[in-house]
Amino acid sequence: MMRYLSAIVVLCSLFTVFPGEGISLGAAAQEQRITLPPGFRIALYARNVPGARSMALGPGGTLFVGTRKEGVVYALRDRNGDHEAEEVIPLARGLNMPNGVAFMGNALYVAEVHRILRFDDIETRLGDPPTPAVVNDSFPKDRHHGWKFIRFGPDGRLYVPVGAPCNICESGDPRYASIMRMNRDGTGLEIFARGVRNTVGFDWHPQTKELWFTDNGRDWMGDNLPPDELNCAPRMGMHFGYPYCHGNGIPDPEYGKEKSCPDFSPPAMALGPHVAALGMRFYRGNLFPPAYRNQVLIAEHGSWNRSTPLGYRITLVRMKGGRAVRYETFAEGWLQDGLVFGRPVDLLEMPDGALLVSDDRAGVIYRIRYEK
Repeated sequence: MMRYLSAIVVLCSLFTVFPGEGISLGAAAQEQRITLPPGFRIALYARNVPGARSMALGPGGTLFVGTRKEGVVYALRDRNGDHEAEEVIPLARGLNMPNGVAFMGNALYVAEVHRILRFDDIETRLGDPPTPAVVNDSFPKDRHHGWKFIRFGPDGRLYVPVGAPCNICESGDPRYASIMRMNRDGTGLEIFARGVRNTVGFDWHPQTKELWFTDNGRDWMGDNLPPDELNCAPRMGMHFGYPYCHGNGIPDPEYGKEKSCPDFSPPAMALGPHVAALGMRFYRGNLFPPAYRNQVLIAEHGSWNRSTPLGYRITLVRMKGGRAVRYETFAEGWLQDGLVFGRPVDLLEMPDGALLVSDDRAGVIYRIRYEK
């Protein structure tokens, strides 16, 4: 009898069951389920980061992590250099979906639904964070697709998306379904790209400096339509089709008759349907093999209403001559036999070339490295 009780205790320590959501493994067991290409290894960089989503790295080595439902922004420190953060410090609480974080100069920028905040000299004040300055508070207050990924571009301006306030709809407010940008002090806010339903990840090509971004396709067109998208916006003023067209020329059943799909910019790569492609990065480092340099890695958060779940992985889009040419799986194992063990959200390349992966389901940050 004692032997059976011991086995039950071990199982309970490994699994946490969420009704209707499958199984969440304990953090130590999570990483053992992930499969990667030969030579790659995955380990925990930080645990106990509930709802971990977007990430930004300060010049002093502090990793800042935003959340969505939790309303918290964290600062993570690896003080002994063992590639595992032993400190997880809540910097701010009670914020309105502070998903997005970005760093410029000595300041941390945080995106709430309706405004952008700035925490000055933050790395010297982790234990006593300053009252944030409001950089810009002119964004819509809708919480549907209201959480934001933010990042500074090569032009020094802060790019801020505004998602559609619905699954599918037209809006008279041109800010919705767009990517906007502004100066770091909040002035000069303008629309850079339109027809973008909901992007939660973007980066700039290391050589061409063109903006690339993921976009989540609409729901309720079936299990296999439309695809999520990887898009390229080499210039201001492009329109990517929402709400009229999706993917490679798929008219919307409600709004597709109003416009012609060839009038819009098609995706650079059609991704899996409903995979919830979020964070994406061009890999710039030298730790991974040369074949990964300047290639696109994407965190797929995973489908929420597809009959057969899809996503819950990290995918790779192969680039050739500045064009996306192939879409393949890089890391998987967060979804097995229909059960969800984790949900990747964002990717961040560290100075040593390792790749961090946030997981808001498990509340952890992973570190992926390559060993010859």
